Amino acid sequence: MSDRLDLLAEHFLQRLEGERNYSPHTLRAYRIDLDEFLNFAAGQGADRPGQVTHLLTRAFMARLRERGISKSSIARKLAALRSFFRFLCKQGILKTNPILSVRTPKREKRLPHVLSTEEIGRLLAAPEGEDTAPRRDRAILETLYSTGMRVGELVSLDVHDMDLGAEVVKVMGKRRKERLCPLGSYALSALLGYLEARGIGRMDVSRCREPLFCNLKGGRLTQRSVARMLQTRLIQANLGSRTTPHTLRHSFATHLLDRGADLRSVQELLGHASLSSTQIYTHLSAERLRAIYEKAHPRAGGGG
Repeated sequence: MSDRLDLLAEHFLQRLEGERNYSPHTLRAYRIDLDEFLNFAAGQGADRPGQVTHLLTRAFMARLRERGISKSSIARKLAALRSFFRFLCKQGILKTNPILSVRTPKREKRLPHVLSTEEIGRLLAAPEGEDTAPRRDRAILETLYSTGMRVGELVSLDVHDMDLGAEVVKVMGKRRKERLCPLGSYALSALLGYLEARGIGRMDVSRCREPLFCNLKGGRLTQRSVARMLQTRLIQANLGSRTTPHTLRHSFATHLLDRGADLRSVQELLGHASLSSTQIYTHLSAERLRAIYEKAHPRAGGGG
């Protein structure tokens, strides 16, 4: 194996794609972050692993701050570097990880944007008509909100991933971790209506290897196409453009917690590896409940 950083980084990315099943979006972000660091390191005369030090990495982070890069973006880049140098240690190319002693910048706490149940209702009602396109869009929106799955997981589904008897769909999540997501009655009905429009009956579902969601030419729908569709439906529902497909995932988790679901169950449904990833929704749910309390309780305003 070469000892040049750029070639080692390429080998690392190939490993992530082949063995860890990272999504194209994640791989693209890793490549951009690594290339940015490697270009900086080369400018400092470091193009071999042993030439990278924690001081070089801190200088790189300082350069990012000077450019006005956000703390969350710097943290993401540092995480990519940690992963890369951890890989080099496992390969025996380095004895110690030079990034370990570099502190991750404290991120700004930003609560995710969610839709209210009334706004969700308006959005889900936006695709009108019984042609294939509105049926498909209805099925997509209902499935995203019913399961809380990521849009990347949604577009990767095949028809046979649905289990109509158990009313669940099999989802392949990050790092090839499989989970079962329950389908609510509205989502199930919308999905069956969409498949019917494509000529796929209930009895055909278990053996159909076609993509679950297709474009107008019959190919697998992309994440970008789902995002564009959502923007169209948001306009029809008179909702703000701040909403993204991931907003439906945030709304799913928040509405479950609002109605008493326990955190561990929500973690499983979302496919989070760590409970800490799910805990942000408890803060969001608490803020929403506080706002409701302040608005509704006659003595909540502190007027005495």
